[in-house]
Amino acid sequence: MATASPAGYTATDRTTPTRSKERAAYDHETVHAILDQGYVCHLGFIRDGAPVVLPTLYARCGRRLYVHGSTGSRPLRGAAAGGLAVCLTVTHVDGLVLAKSAFHHSINYRSVVVHGTAHQVTDPAERSAALDAIVDHALPGRSADTRRPNAKELASTAVMSLDLHEVSAKVRTGGPNEEPEDLRLPHWSGVIPVVTSYGTPERAEIPGQDVPLPGYLPPRRK
Repeated sequence: MATASPAGYTATDRTTPTRSKERAAYDHETVHAILDQGYVCHLGFIRDGAPVVLPTLYARCGRRLYVHGSTGSRPLRGAAAGGLAVCLTVTHVDGLVLAKSAFHHSINYRSVVVHGTAHQVTDPAERSAALDAIVDHALPGRSADTRRPNAKELASTAVMSLDLHEVSAKVRTGGPNEEPEDLRLPHWSGVIPVVTSYGTPERAEIPGQDVPLPGYLPPRRK
């Protein structure tokens, strides 16, 4: 397995694309920014000889990812029994790329792929910090403005850790790649940006309560 260098992550056979290699990136800044801007990761693993991919919440702390799960879930049971081989992905869609030919239609995107072995977090202090990080990853400052988990809630919640060693990013930007002979065709071509935005916070209807909007809303991250 590759280890992280001071400047970035080392490319391996599994993290080197077979197509469009120029879009790959291994520097910490690019990889971490893509991870930090996401909300949901997709966690792939093998169960009973067949591939399974599950969407779940996560957070990055330095060069380690924490992944949220239930204590009764199969991946958590596998992670508790010596570790679970996984592949984790995060993807952002930034634009729809429309070309004059159907073949050259594409998507502008930023993605990260992580290979490694996930382990269940058993240390109480680390698990508590990881759960706070997962809440704050979705909305910075939120964990300090909530009730702490009770014993029953902690008993039903588990966290897996996945160290960032074998990691790569892949990014596509720009317009369509047109064939020279297609340039005069009467079809519109270009990019339709895809933007994630936040709406106005909607207060929960709880009788007798009129809690003011916290200062950390709306989210700072866009």
